[in-house]
Amino acid sequence: MILLHADTSEGFASPVFVLAVLLISRLTDGYLFGLLAAVVGVVSVNYMFTYPFGAIDFTLSGYPLTFLTLLMVSIVTSALTTQIKQQEKLHTDNEMEKMRANLLRSVAHDIRTPLTSIVGSTSVILENPSISSEEQGELLRDVREEAQWLIRVVENLLSITRIGENGQAHIVKKNEAAEEILGETARKFRKRFPNVHITVEAPHELLLVPMDAILITQVLANLLENAVRHGETTTRVALSVKRDGRMAKFSVQDNGQGIPREQMPRLFDGTLKRSETPAGDGKRDMGLGLMVCLTIVKAHKGFMEARNIKGGGAEFVFCLPATEEEEE
Repeated sequence: MILLHADTSEGFASPVFVLAVLLISRLTDGYLFGLLAAVVGVVSVNYMFTYPFGAIDFTLSGYPLTFLTLLMVSIVTSALTTQIKQQEKLHTDNEMEKMRANLLRSVAHDIRTPLTSIVGSTSVILENPSISSEEQGELLRDVREEAQWLIRVVENLLSITRIGENGQAHIVKKNEAAEEILGETARKFRKRFPNVHITVEAPHELLLVPMDAILITQVLANLLENAVRHGETTTRVALSVKRDGRMAKFSVQDNGQGIPREQMPRLFDGTLKRSETPAGDGKRDMGLGLMVCLTIVKAHKGFMEARNIKGGGAEFVFCLPATEEEEE
């Protein structure tokens, strides 16, 4: 109507109409709405923007061909837009299937070896009652360590099942104090790794971040454990959070051996096996844990990255939207 009153409608009505069809096709599912928009739009343009104004008339010279062409352009635009969306969905499905395959491989690797170790240690105790109490205690400590590892693998799996196939469906976010999340994670870490010094740094002002507290705690726990298990020489870790623009930036730093350059491209895809590392013992796999971390962070509309620190050690950083409004 603005174009009509400006007396410039004749030249611009058709492109505006095609743009409208494109937007409708892009923002709706399937062909139906795009095709309806094309048909209704052709009739509307004829009614409002062509002579005689306020009437539908396809009999004037050149009009039938013009509007037939416009209708075909609109239909093709709608079809192409729908096809692109279908290809995007197919690509997303393929990525999910790839993630499932990687997850199954990682789970098989993580579960098989600890179970074998547990069976072997318990068999030695049961079949050799004459072994000393010290040897029995050492074997039982190994069994406990492997069982705790299996528990953490299961926790990772449960974390993934709480996230829907689109990467976000099943999480429920509430405003949580970031400092409390870090404090609780550090408390559990000190209990499990008393010989590793951990520091916690948080801003003086209260930093509330919308999150699923259980899942984010799982992310931090995985990163801290990796810092100890795979840093090899790690004696201290630093856990911190701060506001970075519209994001809350969480960081886990260690003073270990760092991340081998060749492993960087595959850190988060679930394909990295512990046996590929120089000192691998075949029973610790950081691929699954990091893939779980990335999945959880993405479900919170955030991102994650890793780097080596100059002078030794590694740093894992993930950022979450600081408020619900900014996240949306």
